[in-house]
Amino acid sequence: MSGSTATHDAPQDAVRTGLIGRQIGASRSPWLHEREAQAQGLALSYTLFDFAVLKMDESDLAAQLAAAEAAGYAGLNVTYPYKQAIIALLDELSVEAAHIGAVNTVKFAAGRRVGHNTDVVGFAESMRTGLPNASLERVLQLGAGGGGAATAHALLELGARSLLVCDRDADRAATLVRRLQGGSSAQRAVAIDDPLAVIGTVDGVVNATPMGMAANPQAPIDTAKLSSRQWVADIVYFPIETELLRAARAAGCATLDGSRMAVYQAAAAFEIFTGRKADRARMLKSFMEFSVSTAGSSFSSASSRSQ
Repeated sequence: MSGSTATHDAPQDAVRTGLIGRQIGASRSPWLHEREAQAQGLALSYTLFDFAVLKMDESDLAAQLAAAEAAGYAGLNVTYPYKQAIIALLDELSVEAAHIGAVNTVKFAAGRRVGHNTDVVGFAESMRTGLPNASLERVLQLGAGGGGAATAHALLELGARSLLVCDRDADRAATLVRRLQGGSSAQRAVAIDDPLAVIGTVDGVVNATPMGMAANPQAPIDTAKLSSRQWVADIVYFPIETELLRAARAAGCATLDGSRMAVYQAAAAFEIFTGRKADRARMLKSFMEFSVSTAGSSFSSASSRSQ
């Protein structure tokens, strides 16, 4: 299949899956999906389609999607920055994906492309298990893209009383808030321009931007403004300890890294692709076992991997 950054000598009846995104060489998705499949005795391959490496952009999405479908893929995950752009190329959206306005999982079935979003359940479960006692009275969210749409919905579903959404693109933050306000969240969400003006008033901070990733390692906000009474969550998982989380821990904040969200969204996507129940505890353990020394194993699609 043209455009692949990896090859697999998998049997013809194997489940073929993959990930589309930019700068995804550090992704642990191949490891998570392939390890879980092996534990279940299932032949499954997971290929990275890194548009940065392939010298491709958003205009190539349609061709890559069509190529994967023609090659017999069960489906594809989609990550930054294409979770919203992919929607125009799909035949159908799940109720949750349509409500959120972002897709991170595409299932090919009966000649149709169906978009799903597993990020919401992934982040919600991450908060429940990783920060079970976090106050959600007033939360600041940085980022309003595809990932931010999912975390915002999850936070409101978890009971956030007031959600302040900020994005470098003010129109994008306003659009997300309008979508949130059009649902059951009523007026609990509001777009803001200056996060530093409100950070002292919030109980928690969520980073739903790509800032903190290996390619863009700085914190998305002035961390000197954090206080020990706050909690801080980051959806970035490569590296596990972002600059934001490092500074938050130093300030005495309770923190949540992106590992649990990565695992729980992957488990839900695995179920969509295969029709089999994923063992989340096993996948979380597998995630923690991942290391540089295993990146070249039979479970990996590249020598370095960021969904």
